[in-house]
Amino acid sequence: MDEDQPIKPANILNIVAINQGRRELTRGISKIRALNPAEVESLLKDGHYLVDARSSAAWGAGHVEGSLNVQMSSPEFEQRVGWVVPDDSPIILLTHKDDEAQSCLYDMGFIGLDQFVVGFLEGGLPAWMNSGRPVQTSPQLDVFTLNERMSSSGLRVLDAREQDEWDDGHIDGAVMMPYTRLAPQLGKPPRFDELDLEKDASIAVTCATGNRSSTAISLMLREGYTRLYNVTGGMEAWGNARLPMVDATGAACSLG
Repeated sequence: MDEDQPIKPANILNIVAINQGRRELTRGISKIRALNPAEVESLLKDGHYLVDARSSAAWGAGHVEGSLNVQMSSPEFEQRVGWVVPDDSPIILLTHKDDEAQSCLYDMGFIGLDQFVVGFLEGGLPAWMNSGRPVQTSPQLDVFTLNERMSSSGLRVLDAREQDEWDDGHIDGAVMMPYTRLAPQLGKPPRFDELDLEKDASIAVTCATGNRSSTAISLMLREGYTRLYNVTGGMEAWGNARLPMVDATGAACSLG
């Protein structure tokens, strides 16, 4: 079964091509190209992917529809971009400050992703909004409100962490699906068919700290899910609040 197979590294086809000498690893990072909102809008219609590298809170407060939230603050930034953007797809970056786009490009060069970046949205989200173009929001939910709403309103929980993290401790009744499985991998479609959650259900998405869950939400929004909440602070906040959780055996446990 697929779940018994090793998970492929991010951006594997590009990495293999570099290792086999069929594609060169970038020796020097060129200056990233600035794009205006009209150019970005046109490229998005042509199938380019917009990677919003801002924080999960900033992305949740307002973002371009269809953008993928992968935080540049993560030490795994380039690998995570490789996970969620289909291999060889053209990429546009959106950052909080314009000079941060160049830093993102440099980091992406370590796994050869820089060569797929066509530019960045100059002026970031404010420039997009000032041009009169719409934005989406994605609400945040603190762990105390989540705990209350799970029992009072039937709010569902999706845990976007990996299996070992889940086994160490998770919210009882949550559904587990690593965010990497919500993106296409090596020609395989996303595994939304394995996700036992209706697209119109109210779903709180959590991870360790609230970053991967925001990435998961950005993927789910592209798939048509509509009522999603990012759990602020993730399972670290849940554990620090001493809220109930269970381990792989179903026994009560605590994190840390």
